[in-house]
Amino acid sequence: MFTILRRYSQGVLKEIYSKHEVLLVGEIIKIVFSAWMITGNIPEGENICSRLGYLIRKSQKMFILAAIYGAMNILSYVSLRNIGAGMFTIFAQSKILTTAVFSSIILRRQYSWARWRAMVSLMLGVLLFTAPVWADLSTNHVQEGGNAMIGTAAVLIEVTLSGFASIYFEKVIKTDPEQLGIWERNFQLALGSFPIYIMFIISNSGESAGYFGGWTPLAWVLATLGAAGGLLVALSIKYGDSILKTLATTGAIILSSILDHAFMGGPLTPVMVIAGSQVVIAICNYTFDSTPTDTPAVVQSQQLKRHSGPGNRPDDDAEMQPLTHGTLTGRGSLTGSSSS
Repeated sequence: MFTILRRYSQGVLKEIYSKHEVLLVGEIIKIVFSAWMITGNIPEGENICSRLGYLIRKSQKMFILAAIYGAMNILSYVSLRNIGAGMFTIFAQSKILTTAVFSSIILRRQYSWARWRAMVSLMLGVLLFTAPVWADLSTNHVQEGGNAMIGTAAVLIEVTLSGFASIYFEKVIKTDPEQLGIWERNFQLALGSFPIYIMFIISNSGESAGYFGGWTPLAWVLATLGAAGGLLVALSIKYGDSILKTLATTGAIILSSILDHAFMGGPLTPVMVIAGSQVVIAICNYTFDSTPTDTPAVVQSQQLKRHSGPGNRPDDDAEMQPLTHGTLTGRGSLTGSSSS
């Protein structure tokens, strides 16, 4: 919905408000809504002002995430100045794999080969589905003086940071010792994003319409939808995981393109239909894969220590429970895809 309305707003109606101002207002909406949700879960002996003050003082981890998102925006800008939008779209599809790689490294999740194949198939399916973008020569126009090496490096760093940011956020909301609620983390993240969007707005001088110029009722709707989308992403990571969020985002690309074709005459070629079907199949293959995975050696060692008493040698036949996808190992261990 957000993608379709944004295209209608700036592509058909030619509205000239700043996209960064829309995102800034969306962050303000998230701050207000999250603060309102926090009021219903304040510990005894605290009031809302002291609770929000505590959250602001403990916001360093979310401020780091906000800084990463800001760096990703800058890298996208640098990349698009040096390579075409078509090449940028091709490289951007590797976010699926970078997220999975960081999930394996940071959260130590184990994925079956069937799931790795499903993710590669998903990436290739999305790549074919977006062929009208990257195959269009007009989208590969590069500004004079552009450097392809700099542009490629920028987009590769951006997709790497994207994968890291998703897993970093998941690790914080699920395993951080402070165990802050999802609304408290959303409040911190929105607060950290606020000055970054202010910086972008100032650097662009409010764009062509000036500061907060060109706003329409549709722009306010987009700001509200953007805020709702950000909150829903956080919830999907908390009660699912980053890979499932990526799968949902990929599915949303297919759905938005179908709606774009139905209501705005966007492209929907036979190749796109086949690629879209491949994406849906890949999502199903990943979601319904039941292949057991092996328990990492370090986890086996920890489990053996728990099963063996003081001075006893662990039995060779000690029961080992295999880790499934969504099982986080180590301290603050998480079984399944949700957490307290």
